Amino acid sequence: MSTLFFFVLRLPSAFQLVASSTEKGLDDKINDGFMPFAIWWEKLILSEVTLFGTGIPLVLIILILGALFFTLYFGFVNFRHFPTAIQVVRGKYDELEHQGPKLKPVVHEVDGDLKGTIKDESHLGEVNHFQALATAVSGTVGLGNIALVAVAISIGGPGATFWMVLAGLLGMSTKFAECTLGVKYRDIDGDGTVFGGPMYYLSRGLKEKGFGHLGKFLAIVFAVLCVGASFGGGNAFQSNQAAAQIIGLFELSGSSTGSMIGLVFAILAGIVIIGGIKRIAKVTEKVVPLMAVLYVGAALFIIFSKIELVDDVFTLILSEAFEPVATISGGFVGVMIQGFRRAAFSNEAGAGSAAIAHSAVNTAYPASEGLVGLLEPFIDTVLVCSMTAIVIILFNMDGTFVYGNVVNGQALLQDGSRLGGVNITSMAFESSIKGSSYVLMIAVCMFAFSTILSWSYYGLQAWKYLFGRGKLTDLTYKILFLIFTVLGAAITLDAVIKFSDAMILALVFPNMIGLLILFPNVKKEFTNYLTLIKKVKSD
Repeated sequence: MSTLFFFVLRLPSAFQLVASSTEKGLDDKINDGFMPFAIWWEKLILSEVTLFGTGIPLVLIILILGALFFTLYFGFVNFRHFPTAIQVVRGKYDELEHQGPKLKPVVHEVDGDLKGTIKDESHLGEVNHFQALATAVSGTVGLGNIALVAVAISIGGPGATFWMVLAGLLGMSTKFAECTLGVKYRDIDGDGTVFGGPMYYLSRGLKEKGFGHLGKFLAIVFAVLCVGASFGGGNAFQSNQAAAQIIGLFELSGSSTGSMIGLVFAILAGIVIIGGIKRIAKVTEKVVPLMAVLYVGAALFIIFSKIELVDDVFTLILSEAFEPVATISGGFVGVMIQGFRRAAFSNEAGAGSAAIAHSAVNTAYPASEGLVGLLEPFIDTVLVCSMTAIVIILFNMDGTFVYGNVVNGQALLQDGSRLGGVNITSMAFESSIKGSSYVLMIAVCMFAFSTILSWSYYGLQAWKYLFGRGKLTDLTYKILFLIFTVLGAAITLDAVIKFSDAMILALVFPNMIGLLILFPNVKKEFTNYLTLIKKVKSD
């Protein structure tokens, strides 16, 4: 918890800087106070080990090797059972919840006391499979799919796309394991409210294995980091890039413009998050399909309008994955790191965050939601991130910006200016469809808003694990969360990327330790569920 305390201790100095300086605008003052912590935290979490003569962040090695192991151990569940996952979301196997051989719901004591736990075993959660998926997808499909894909392509060139997609495919197996465990070890209290996520499967699952003290320690570490991640990647980064898109599109100026946009986002988010997961789910199940149609529809239109160049794009992606033309440290290993890093931030497989949303599903079968969860990295990375990458590569076929020449997250343009993040993607869309930058702005705001909603729930669950489930605890967290919505819109892209990347990737360390101990439990749940499905099919 020292990291969280360190950050909290820095907040007064940041606000003092805001109050004392008269030469800079509000946004600059906030950024100056925030940047030192962002730099320190990024260096700590992205510590490197040297392989093939290149420094590779240890966290990425853990993520990829873990995902590869789960893919092999679960028999390529990400490919073989992809159709089954679709059928579960569609409700084909909902009858299993009401008839036939049924697994007893796993209900645990709340804070060591069985008195307040669920009394009606037919009440197994708060949302259905689709709502759980929509909430989790809204948490993963965010501006990382738009802004940070542009950053990855700017730094690593087209080849980064290949490694990004590969990481997404492997991450499907990791997400399957996380979401299965999330449902298996969740709490459901007397009124049906669900409390779940890595905090619970780390503490309870590892206790079953004889590692009670380790599990409790990892659960606390995860919860602290999850709160920080909810402030950063799930909140500050989203409001930052939404504000950047609005400011850039309308050519707004003013020292406090970002802060004002952030304040609007905070007010809108506050109205929704007060209602908890049910209200969040009702909003996201409507917003996610709409934003998907807007964004994916525009991307597909651009791709098909330039279909004669798409084969050249795929050739670039495949060839430069191993022989990049971008001036990047480490050659193809450097490009690989960019792809893996962006995929990890975007789909969060291995971070465990989405398991919090999936834990709220109404089911008696943990593996059913594990199957639903594996769809996330596919939707997020394999589909949405890839479309963004293709659009940007198509846009840059004439060398509008220089691959590898990136400073503070901004690429060098032909005219000598620099542009970064969401603005590169906006320029790519506008160059193909006049006026589409306004459509993209709407999509960006919806992406940002839905992600902020989902991550408010993730962070709140972690906060409650640390500090209890009272109303004051709720209110305290939500106020802090909304403050970061405003702060995120005010600071620079470089600062928010450093903080957000490191916060989300830090979750990998405690979470992956738990997954690599508990994976046999996942296999047992999966085998039981497949057996039930086979019986239904044979009847």
